[in-house]
Amino acid sequence: MNPGMFYATLAFLSWGLFPLFFHAIAEVPPLEILAHRMLWSLLFLAIVLTLRRQWGWVRPLARRPRVVAGFVASAFLLSGNWFIYIWAINHGHVIDASLGYFMTPLLNVMLGFLFLHERPRRLQWIAIALAGGGVAWLAWQTGQMPWIALALAVTFGAYGLLRKTAALGPLEGLSFETMILFPLALAYVLWLGWHGQNTFLTTPSTLTRWLLVASGPITAVPLLLFAAGARRLPLSVLGLLQYISPTMQLLLGVWLFRESFTAERMTGFMAIWAALALYAGEGLWRARRVAA
Repeated sequence: MNPGMFYATLAFLSWGLFPLFFHAIAEVPPLEILAHRMLWSLLFLAIVLTLRRQWGWVRPLARRPRVVAGFVASAFLLSGNWFIYIWAINHGHVIDASLGYFMTPLLNVMLGFLFLHERPRRLQWIAIALAGGGVAWLAWQTGQMPWIALALAVTFGAYGLLRKTAALGPLEGLSFETMILFPLALAYVLWLGWHGQNTFLTTPSTLTRWLLVASGPITAVPLLLFAAGARRLPLSVLGLLQYISPTMQLLLGVWLFRESFTAERMTGFMAIWAALALYAGEGLWRARRVAA
């Protein structure tokens, strides 16, 4: 198996289970969860870098402002995606979150076309149009655009694009992103503590504290796997594997968390699923043709 395929599959399996983790710490406000993810992720990554003696990449960054600017952008895209996702899970929008990640593979095709000069084929354009029709149907049925899904798709798709073209490796890149976010996270957690609102300190639940600490490796490991996979795979293949995570999230939303999934909503999802099936089928057919 291509190592990139293995890494990306593990990342998406892990993300598919994330709703269970965030429901377990639902007492913690989303912004505070986000801050703790940043803090504990950096601690975890610093330990890994120290054990590997892999700090030599930091100093040369001072002479590469373009690289720094790119990672500032990816860091804020990542934090924005995290916050929207945490908020969605803890406010009963697991299905909406899954829709965002169903849409991301097709958005990746558009990003590849716009920024990497990858040329979508005719059936891929049809798949994108079909998915757009599904989004329009959902917007018409509910009277508003599916903003949660669109925001998740855009932020994660753009993040994947930046990580694919990043100048640093997966471990170094993620570490630098968390370094960028760390001061903001630390300042916010200290502010919460000063005002007696830091859940880590005030909660009576020892489990909640340990889960917040565990948010470091739980956050960092799938992202490292994703970054490693993204650098080894075309965006089209990466998009195909991304179906794993939203499928798991959708099933959790419907069966475990009992969120509403009406026939009208199903119609919009079916249009997007049809687009994904067309996109995947065309990719598999083309791969077999090339192999033959």
